[in-house]
Amino acid sequence: MALRRKKHNVRTRVKRVIEHNGFYPYFSRYLESNAVQGISVDTIKRRDSALRRFIAWCDERGLDDPREITKPILERYQRHLYYYRKSDGEPLSVGSQQVLLTPLKSFFKWLTQENYLLYNPASELVLPKKPKGLPRNILTTEEVMKILDQPDITQQEGVRDRALLEVLYSTGIRRSELTNLCECDIDHRRQTVFVKEGKHKKDRYLPLGARALQWIQTYQRDVREQLLIDHREPHLFLTDYGEPFKGSYLGHLVKGYIEQAGINTPGSCHLFRHAMATHMLENGADIRFIQTMLGHSDLSTTEIYTRVSIEKLRAIHAATHPATLE
Repeated sequence: MALRRKKHNVRTRVKRVIEHNGFYPYFSRYLESNAVQGISVDTIKRRDSALRRFIAWCDERGLDDPREITKPILERYQRHLYYYRKSDGEPLSVGSQQVLLTPLKSFFKWLTQENYLLYNPASELVLPKKPKGLPRNILTTEEVMKILDQPDITQQEGVRDRALLEVLYSTGIRRSELTNLCECDIDHRRQTVFVKEGKHKKDRYLPLGARALQWIQTYQRDVREQLLIDHREPHLFLTDYGEPFKGSYLGHLVKGYIEQAGINTPGSCHLFRHAMATHMLENGADIRFIQTMLGHSDLSTTEIYTRVSIEKLRAIHAATHPATLE
């Protein structure tokens, strides 16, 4: 299996330039305080991006001092996000609007606590309510198997890709959790994976299915050593350039295999998370076990899968409804 080293062309977002604006010193101190408090790097990145967007909007309107910001101005920005249209003409989803507005509440709360402001203009800002919709695209077991069969396992990258797809389906871990996995997180004897500091910085141990574990072992034995550039690199899954995966590239890679399998559905890594939870529920797993697998703090978040488990509902309906009985 010949290795073809190449640098992945991953699209990177250019940060909005706000250094000239009077907001910037406060912005920098706020992010520094986040880091000191131990807030995750991913959360800080999201706050950085959201606040840069807001400050750039303020800059266009001649606003360069947090003390100039009032609740009506924040509400005006909220309306701006509501009416904003992306390059494809689509509006921002309610979830995206929340992601962009929530850091503002945190930022202005911090400004008030640090006595930079006399009052918090964002304290009564009402965020858009995200509807609790069902996942509309649940892969069937057959579809999952078809996707898992797509990597060319005669090639080194194909073995690696099969292994990471198997881990996604076996454990239901998030994209960021998979990219952060290190070799030492896999316990072959106990057949478990340790997810360190997942969402909300919570650790958890998860069981690894025998098939996923076998593919990890094959990847570690036959491929990973060939990918290594720096032998001190702890991450389990490496790109063909010997680097840890970045979330954007991993999502693109998984999406490619889904399309290659002839499955036309939105999403990538998260589809395996939904599929794992739904398939286990349909096969009789207790909802609280699934909650542990997914790393949900609140059971109500997990209970969404009881509403998408249509196969079990269909079977019960066929067995008990008078109109289907002969």
